[in-house]
Amino acid sequence: MSDSTWVSSSMPYLTPRQKDQTDAWGDEAAARGGTGSQRIVQAGEVPAPEAVAALLGTPTVVVRRRIIQLDGIPCELTDTYYPASIAGGTRLAEKGKIPGGAVTLLAELGHVGARVREDVTARMPSTEERDILRLAPDEPVLTLTRITLDGRDRPIQADMMVMPAHRQRLRYELQIG
Repeated sequence: MSDSTWVSSSMPYLTPRQKDQTDAWGDEAAARGGTGSQRIVQAGEVPAPEAVAALLGTPTVVVRRRIIQLDGIPCELTDTYYPASIAGGTRLAEKGKIPGGAVTLLAELGHVGARVREDVTARMPSTEERDILRLAPDEPVLTLTRITLDGRDRPIQADMMVMPAHRQRLRYELQIG
C-alpha cells in the first residue's frame, strides 16, 4: 500500500461481528487488496500500567499485546486492556485468536460498548517501536488511545495503539443530533 492511500475508520473495530464474519482488520486489508494479520505477543492478567489504571479504574487488567501486520509487514502495535473482573478466565486472557474478535466476545459476555473516546497524538517512537515497525530514525508515530464505555458509562476496554504517521490517516465521522 502506498503511504498516502490508507484511511482507517474506527467503527468496524467497535462493532461485534456476525457469526460468519471474519475479523475487522482482515476485512479492511482485503478491501484494499492486502492481507491483514496479527501476532499476539502477550496475553494474560497483569498489574495495570498507570495510564491504563486511570482509564479503566482498576489496578489489575488483562492485556492482549499484538503486532498488526499488512502483507506480513508490521504496521501497528496495539495493546488492548480489559478489567480483570470482565476478562479474567476468558479467551481474552489467552494468546489464541478469538473468532469474530475481542469485541464480539465481550458482547457475548454481556459487555457492549455504547460510547468511545479516542485521543490521538504524535511523537517520536521508542527504539523498540522503531525496530518493530521498521521506521527510519526521523519518522514519527501516531498514538491512538481509545477507551470504550458500556451503556452505564463503565469502562470495558482500553486500547493503546502506535502506528507510523506517514502510513496512516485516521477518519472520524460523527452523527450529529
